[in-house]
Amino acid sequence: MKDALLATLIDEHATVEAFASLLAYEEKALVSADGMEALPQIVEQKTTLTARLAGLEKARDSQLAGLGLPAGRKGIELACDVDPRIATQWALLKGSTERARRRNLTIGMMIRTRMEHNRRALAILRGETSQGAMLYGPDGRLPAFGL
Repeated sequence: MKDALLATLIDEHATVEAFASLLAYEEKALVSADGMEALPQIVEQKTTLTARLAGLEKARDSQLAGLGLPAGRKGIELACDVDPRIATQWALLKGSTERARRRNLTIGMMIRTRMEHNRRALAILRGETSQGAMLYGPDGRLPAFGL
């Protein structure tokens, strides 16, 4: 059963590394002029990897239960105490997860910044100034001139 748990941790680590690589690709797509075209495929792949990670976590919890250990962090830490191979793999997984988490936070900030930039640009184009007059209407026409 310990070997199965070790194999699951190895699979989790590989999947998190794949997810982190995908996040790097997403970050590059967000900063490049033509990268937006790649985003739908990136989101699809992230969804697939997230589902895989959820399944591996369930498998890990099941394997911990088979060893008479509790699910989650508590159980894996107890397993680490008795098997150095599991401890090593768990440390690798935690490191990869932390790197992916940090990159994901960076991407989130990039997206929020871009959204704010777009909101401000639209406000300027709509003429939402202190005078309150709109330069362009929702249909893209100049309301003052009926154009």
